[in-house]
Amino acid sequence: MDVTDPVTLVLSLIMCISIALFLYGRKTNVYNLPPGPRPLPIIGNLHILDLKRPYQTLHKLSETYGPVYTIKLGEKKTVVLCGYDAVKDALVHHADEFSGRPHVPLLHDITKGHGVIFASDENWRVMRRFTMTTLRDFGMGKETIENKILEELECLVERFRSYKGEAFDNSMIMNAAVCNIIVSILLSNRFDYEDPTLLKLLKIVNDSIQLIGTPMAMLHNAYPSVMRWCSGVQKTVMKNVEEMHAFIRETFTKQRTELDVNDQRNLIDSFLVKQQEEKPELFYTNENLTVLVTDLFSAGMETTSSTLRWGLLLMMKYPEIQRKVQKEIEKVIGSAEPQNSHRKEMPYTDAVLHEIQRFGNIVPNNLPHATTQDVNFRGYLLPKGTHVMPLLTSVLYDKEHFVKADEFYPEHFLDSSGNFVRKDAFLPFSAGKRSCAGENLAKMELFMFFTRLLQNFTFQAPPGATLDLTPAVGLTAAPLPYKICAIPRI
Repeated sequence: MDVTDPVTLVLSLIMCISIALFLYGRKTNVYNLPPGPRPLPIIGNLHILDLKRPYQTLHKLSETYGPVYTIKLGEKKTVVLCGYDAVKDALVHHADEFSGRPHVPLLHDITKGHGVIFASDENWRVMRRFTMTTLRDFGMGKETIENKILEELECLVERFRSYKGEAFDNSMIMNAAVCNIIVSILLSNRFDYEDPTLLKLLKIVNDSIQLIGTPMAMLHNAYPSVMRWCSGVQKTVMKNVEEMHAFIRETFTKQRTELDVNDQRNLIDSFLVKQQEEKPELFYTNENLTVLVTDLFSAGMETTSSTLRWGLLLMMKYPEIQRKVQKEIEKVIGSAEPQNSHRKEMPYTDAVLHEIQRFGNIVPNNLPHATTQDVNFRGYLLPKGTHVMPLLTSVLYDKEHFVKADEFYPEHFLDSSGNFVRKDAFLPFSAGKRSCAGENLAKMELFMFFTRLLQNFTFQAPPGATLDLTPAVGLTAAPLPYKICAIPRI
């Protein structure tokens, strides 16, 4: 053990501070939780985890302890579900019982239970229904949003062309382009890629998502009262969140003065109309609106943008696959603008996109779940409020469903005749009642962005560059920063 490592030092400090609490003893557990690795006092199983990429250790542990096991993160017990069968059993066959969210200190500090992603109980149900209905009303899965995507793609293609084949970092550009799609639904607006407000918001989101997935953040969630004195993670994240919230509050305060009930322009207008109708205010509060818009802005940008960046990185890594996709684009679309309807005629491209999502594994831990009641699950009695981790890594890399799970292999989604094949274990958006609300929008964006970019450019690594497929550390598993050369084709 390296005693100079900051995580090791913090763990040592926590053990010293917490030892007195431990001496009080623990309550007898009358529930039948599944077995798992033997924990140490106070730190639990933290010492055996790769704290930068815990999902890798958690997946590996299932080889010893099976698809359902318990691990202790500090003094907090978490039930880990591994593999497609166990995750589907919980999230689909026991959908209601596993639809809760646990109390995660850092996430609770950020949301206070508002919004949709980390909300619980009736507040979550109301915000989820509103979100799904409003996203559909403003074009999710419809031609109206398809046209907005095509307009945005023209700007993105022109920006890529401006580099004239020279190397550039596409991270912020891709973030900005994808962000503009969700912004059109939230605010009826579009930002220029150099807009200082947009760049500031994107930096806030990116920095916060990265920080929330760091080892220090994991330690904060395990020992919040201790870590407030030892780490600046919570303070930094809350500063970022407050800046984002201030922007959103300013935006909806302005929109409230211009609100026309008969001409609702965007999601914020729709929320404000609901707020007027709900007396007294129970769910359609300013706090819920602020966090809901933050949730949708962040989730609607980060996961799709990171998936597209994985896609371009993998096309550079495997140029023969890139050529096959371009050949299919030429055959089906030609030089016309891609439409979402083209997808069913493009089995190879569809397979490549599915494999990018599977291999990229954008939300490897999944978001945390909790049981909403005592539940009998696979021979174990889990109490209400049990912290549950349905590990998406273990589903997307399930070797019973993907024969070359550790490789980038589009043939996972093709039969011997080259026809597209759906896979039950393809769950990048999770499953059940907490599955991604924007799944249909994300699918449309991924197809149209990917095909339009490969229609216009061949992507190559800069001379001498090494293409690293190691995921970055964070709440999401984005690719590490890389530079790209976009060579014009048309």
